[in-house]
Amino acid sequence: MASGLVRRAISRVPSSPAAAAKLVLARAHASEAHAQTVDPKATATSDLKKFQIYRWNPDNPKKPELQEYQIDLKDCGPMVLDALIKIKNEIDPSLTFRRSCREGICGSCAMNIDGQNGLACLTKISAGPDSMITPLPHMFVIKDLVVDMTNFYNQYKSIEPWLKRKNPPPTPGKEIPQTKADRSKLDGMYECILCACCSTSCPSYWWNPESYLGPAALLHANRWIMDSRDEYTKERLEAVDDEYKLYRCHTILNCAKACPKGLNPGKQIQNIKALEVNKRFA
Repeated sequence: MASGLVRRAISRVPSSPAAAAKLVLARAHASEAHAQTVDPKATATSDLKKFQIYRWNPDNPKKPELQEYQIDLKDCGPMVLDALIKIKNEIDPSLTFRRSCREGICGSCAMNIDGQNGLACLTKISAGPDSMITPLPHMFVIKDLVVDMTNFYNQYKSIEPWLKRKNPPPTPGKEIPQTKADRSKLDGMYECILCACCSTSCPSYWWNPESYLGPAALLHANRWIMDSRDEYTKERLEAVDDEYKLYRCHTILNCAKACPKGLNPGKQIQNIKALEVNKRFA
């Protein structure tokens, strides 16, 4: 009896590697089919999340509204921008928003996500069941999540964000030398990507958007004031020494909390104010 069982067991073993592979594959398919029979959700799971997105079309006289979309996070990237792209590509191609680099460098995808200004490409999708996405606050909306940045860029242009010299370089045709210590003074300012997250989180900027330069423009103003290669420091300080341009900042520091690059515009504005005081009593 025992010898007969052994012979039957041996006879069931495939005689070649190919046959053995077919047997393993057949057993795998059988196991998967059995799992689906026992529990249909064993292989088909989903993680649904709702997004409430601000919608407004200038060609439509209707009031702005929050439109709800639902997507499966199992079939989506981890960032808010991934969800927006999925919605636009698969659900509603009319959804409008800015985006470009997807690396937190261009600042194009700045928006308000769950009550906080940030870059959609750097903001992870929250764990909650719902998320709300709206344009940057207190900005004129062009369409959906796209805001008008004209005033913001004009303010940036007004501080003349380029190197200004009264004398030619020490060596004609060569760069202007700078010590490592002087170069380090620019850290925390040159990294700004002009996304406007800081300025649009500032109450003073909300109240005086046409007269107060805002955190971003003043940060860049200080960047050139502190640059040892620039020779217009006095003129730059005089240009921003104004009740509204500079002194509307009340050091609330919403700007530092909102900056996706971890910068502190409020600190740079305080430096400008200190230089203005020193200039008066010099």
